Amino acid sequence: MDAINIIALSMGAAWASGINLYATIVMLGYMGMTGNIDLPLGLEILSDPMVMGAAGLMYCVEFFADKIPGIDSGWDTIHTFIRIPAGAMLAAGTIGDVTPALEFTTALLGGTLAAGSHTTKAGSRLLINTSPEPFSNWTASISEDLLVIAGLWAALHHPILFIISLIIFIILMIYLLPRLWRLIRHIFRRIGSWLGLCEPPQSLSATRADKTDDTNKQSSS
Repeated sequence: MDAINIIALSMGAAWASGINLYATIVMLGYMGMTGNIDLPLGLEILSDPMVMGAAGLMYCVEFFADKIPGIDSGWDTIHTFIRIPAGAMLAAGTIGDVTPALEFTTALLGGTLAAGSHTTKAGSRLLINTSPEPFSNWTASISEDLLVIAGLWAALHHPILFIISLIIFIILMIYLLPRLWRLIRHIFRRIGSWLGLCEPPQSLSATRADKTDDTNKQSSS
């Protein structure tokens, strides 16, 4: 593999792991086992039938857990400690026999990217769960699975296109995460007020208005 292919595969595996780790392992393992791609030495283990069987079983569990409101957020919380380290390991495994410094750097970048995609997914799910109907969860879950498959396919067959798309995703992620965090914090404060644990939160529009007034006062002073 040339440098562009390696970068696309390593970052693609890390990004996809943050969304659905088991689908990532199954797809990479299947494509390696069928000869559609030549997996790097660090990832050849993914095509082992035992690894693929375990990942396939866990994917089936996640397929159903990911579509039940509330259960999906609990599943995401647990997998914070699984998807991010796995994303770092998969990213490092794609670059083969290199210096420890380069391997560690790749693992660090892969883990950070997996953390970003995982946080974006988990935060979006918390917001979706404020809706009482289950159809939005099903739509989000199926869309995420298709996104992982399409993203990995692009990383393997159209690496330059994937890298451009990944850069766009990272820019959107940087823009969205602070806003997702404010919305999630607002939801938790509202739940806390219902339970009598804290004061009811201001509406988001009122909070933004207060910040604007403070900014104007500081500017005038």
